[in-house]
Amino acid sequence: MHKRSAILLLNVAHAVDHMFLLIFATAVASIAADFGFARWEDLMPFGVGAFVMFGLGSLPSGRLGDLWGRRAMMIVFFFGLGASSLLASVAQGPWQLAGALTLIGSFASIYHPVGIPMLLQGAARPGATIGINGLAGNLGIAVAAAVTGLLVQWLGWRAAFAVPGVVCMALGLLFMRIVAPETESPAQRKGGAKVRLSRAQVARALAVMTVASATGGILFNLTTNGNAQLLTERFRDVMSDPATLGLLLASVYAVASLAQVVVGRLIDRVALKPLYLGIALLQVPVLLFSSQAQGWWLYAGLLGTMVFIFGAIPFTDAMIARYVDDNMRSRVAGLRLAVSLGISSLAVWLLGPLVKGMGFDKLLLVLAGVALCTAFTVLWLPSEEPASATASA
Repeated sequence: MHKRSAILLLNVAHAVDHMFLLIFATAVASIAADFGFARWEDLMPFGVGAFVMFGLGSLPSGRLGDLWGRRAMMIVFFFGLGASSLLASVAQGPWQLAGALTLIGSFASIYHPVGIPMLLQGAARPGATIGINGLAGNLGIAVAAAVTGLLVQWLGWRAAFAVPGVVCMALGLLFMRIVAPETESPAQRKGGAKVRLSRAQVARALAVMTVASATGGILFNLTTNGNAQLLTERFRDVMSDPATLGLLLASVYAVASLAQVVVGRLIDRVALKPLYLGIALLQVPVLLFSSQAQGWWLYAGLLGTMVFIFGAIPFTDAMIARYVDDNMRSRVAGLRLAVSLGISSLAVWLLGPLVKGMGFDKLLLVLAGVALCTAFTVLWLPSEEPASATASA
């Protein structure tokens, strides 16, 4: 399982997962024009099914991952995601596209509760592993911004779904060849948590994890789904080429993704609570700055915003790796994701109406308040010694 090729494929799968979820958001203006919509905001709610199922689908995905097998579920992930994307590429109207996007979200829901626990099986430094995996996932967001922009400009929005769909299915074939079948399901294996807490502390940590993940998910979904249109709006006096703007946005995501590697390494060395609290609080000033910035100042603010939003992502997976036995990690992750992503998926449905009603400036101010809610929630995490001390204990 821990051969380099298998680990590489699992990290690539994380990039694929996030890329497919953001193709629609990046190409929405072109799709809206093709389908006869006057404004992109009016088409945006049709993509909410993908994010609802991305959350709700995590619950059965996690259960099947533990009880049936993680390798088998990852094969379903690759082929299901690829086929769904091909369906989206031939959609003839908004409701057909909405159905295909909902299927994309359903198959995309497999990765986080299945792929990440599979990657963490026996990992000596889970924080570093999560950090690198997070980098891969967010590079997928960067690829979505860059590749979708280029494909839309050169071949049209349908190619932006079709080309990645074919590549995803090819990766599925490669995964089947490289990763050997499991001899037993994870639920049948014996495993132990890295840090032992009382039942009350574990329940409290899981509650904090779920609430903080939901507020963090709202930040993540509203920014990653809205940044392309925000950049287009605030750069009108500088440039308007969609391919160039896509590359600019991709560079923001690529640089911000490095924050996950840094945070992942810190997680292995220091206590979770103060580190998570600090990153959540740092989101507030950059969101306030971005709400008023224009042009290249917005670009700088957007970079800072995404650094701290991406930097907060590894904490929930790190808590699961630290507090939950491996033989039930997929189920715990699935339950947490079903609740938190189910709530945060509403952000995608609300994005178009919110931007249309209040504009990006007020929306970013609201997001600064959401970041404060995350910080307040993190205050309830159980205190612990640095990870090195707790692991040895």
